[in-house]
Amino acid sequence: MQLPISTDKVATVIIRARKFDADMPDAGQGRELRAFIAALNEDEQAALTAILWIGRETFDASEFDEAFATARDEATTPTEDYLLGIPLLADYLEDGMNALGIDVEDEGEEAFPTV
Repeated sequence: MQLPISTDKVATVIIRARKFDADMPDAGQGRELRAFIAALNEDEQAALTAILWIGRETFDASEFDEAFATARDEATTPTEDYLLGIPLLADYLEDGMNALGIDVEDEGEEAFPTV
């Protein structure tokens, strides 16, 4: 399956979300993650949301196209606001990628360094 977002970008969001979760208040991780997601194009943002939904089992991996279309059609708030409001964002994204058969541990910023 060819995703509308690169595995590297998903891995980057996962890594930054883990840093955000471990961050001290006002240290800037949230702003960086928000800016990164906001800079993605509409298809990439919808794909990220679809991967999250698959990771939390709202959709099955075989339903990626439906999840992607739903994310595009029903977006009512900025994607970065929606995603940063989800507890366990990094875990859901990683689980979603695994469900899609994509190993993100080989991708991204130094492949999941210890935070």
